[in-house]
Amino acid sequence: MPNNSSGNIGITFNAFANKIEDKYFWRNSLTTNLAWVKLDNKDTDLDSDDFEATTDVFNLSSLYGYKLSDKWAVSALGEYRTTLLNNFNDPGYLDLGVGATWTPIENLIVVIHPLNYNFVFAENDAVFESSAGAKIVADYTRQIGAVAFKTNFSTFQSYKDSDLSNWTWTNSFSYTLWKMIGVGFDFALRSNKQEAANFQGVALEDADNDLQSYYTIGLSYKF
Repeated sequence: MPNNSSGNIGITFNAFANKIEDKYFWRNSLTTNLAWVKLDNKDTDLDSDDFEATTDVFNLSSLYGYKLSDKWAVSALGEYRTTLLNNFNDPGYLDLGVGATWTPIENLIVVIHPLNYNFVFAENDAVFESSAGAKIVADYTRQIGAVAFKTNFSTFQSYKDSDLSNWTWTNSFSYTLWKMIGVGFDFALRSNKQEAANFQGVALEDADNDLQSYYTIGLSYKF
């Protein structure tokens, strides 16, 4: 609109701590993406003067594996997802499971856990429900010269009801311009029918499960 002006603030933080030994590995990662927007409508004084949260993502995962061979390991995974700015842990998702981890090529990790339980923490018990299911994660991280990128696909497939399943696909790219400073680009897609039903205020079976997405472009700094 011609009489509108807006301001945006976005912060993305990606961190990892890995311990790789001959017989075992322990991989830990943290991803946060926070964004705020302030919209000023020049035609009214009733709009908010505050920056409102638009993107609110927090994801923490820990994967332990005991190697059976160069490519296969028995493994255990814990993954927690929630929001930080609004309604912390409402909802919150905690996946705990065991199974196998496959590393077919360098930098690619595929987690296959048929024994997994998806704990859901939320006040709206009518929509959100915990269940058992399968957890599958594929993660590829690579750096080629000044370019670094990471893609991660994580899905939970409920054994009880497909409406309780969900998936998230996150991608991060950065290009180093000078020393540790560069340009970064992040985007993600997510499907979660429980969240859609809660937002729309309808029963789970009546929810229109539109695809969720976000993207961030800006300066990056590599620690």
